[in-house]
Amino acid sequence: MVKQRISNPLTGVRFSHPAQISCGVCFKIFMTTIYLYTFLSVLAVSLISFVGVLMLSLKEEILRKYIFLFISIAVGALLGDALVHLIPEALKDSQNATFTSTLIIGGILLFFALEKFLHWHHHGEDTENHIHPVGKLVLFSDAVHNFLDGMIIGASFLVSVPVGLATTIAVVLHEIPQEIGDFAVLLHSGYTKARALWLNFLSALAALLGAFALFSLGEIAEISATWLVPIAAGGFIYIAVADLMPELHKTKELKYSILQIGAVMIGVLAMIALTFLE
Repeated sequence: MVKQRISNPLTGVRFSHPAQISCGVCFKIFMTTIYLYTFLSVLAVSLISFVGVLMLSLKEEILRKYIFLFISIAVGALLGDALVHLIPEALKDSQNATFTSTLIIGGILLFFALEKFLHWHHHGEDTENHIHPVGKLVLFSDAVHNFLDGMIIGASFLVSVPVGLATTIAVVLHEIPQEIGDFAVLLHSGYTKARALWLNFLSALAALLGAFALFSLGEIAEISATWLVPIAAGGFIYIAVADLMPELHKTKELKYSILQIGAVMIGVLAMIALTFLE
């Protein structure tokens, strides 16, 4: 990503690499502009986590009654993101499909082991404030995903400002359904509305760390990203299939089951629709 040819967003002059820019002042102006655009874009993406505020207007009993629909959307968004976006992207950039597939399996096992640890830790705590481990898993996986988003946005702005803005818009549209689903899962896990909103925002701030890592570590960060993408995909599949789908089985009524399937499809279709923006 960083090795791509880049253009000065102010002048349109193209350079092969920042290190080859002879004019030190031009380079400083270029990088300052890139940092500013990246910071504002990543901050905007992080603020999308507050989309959960829309759910705060719902009455508690209505929210609890229909939260299964939001969880269903989360299932579809997680599976769609993993199978439509992350895994194809990982395989496209991979030089060894077997190794990449192994990383996906490793991601599933990593999240399985992490949930085991959270269950052990959970049973050792005072159970008055009952928080289901899936809530913590969602926060962790979302932080990894947001970290990658920050790196992708930063790398896109290194290509050009228009490419960076297009990527930011795609990420924002991608985050809205996922953040609504994540917020619903956090509420279902036992978090209060205020705490779920705050923790979701803190998780979203990982995007800033991703952008910082890209600009600070360069090629090392890129190599790490090739590992993190399939691992994140495995984590998303695990959360959707092992944690959230069993929760949906607790609803037995036929009409609600049909609504669940429809909501899952909405989550999947939202992720498929975003491929037309890439």
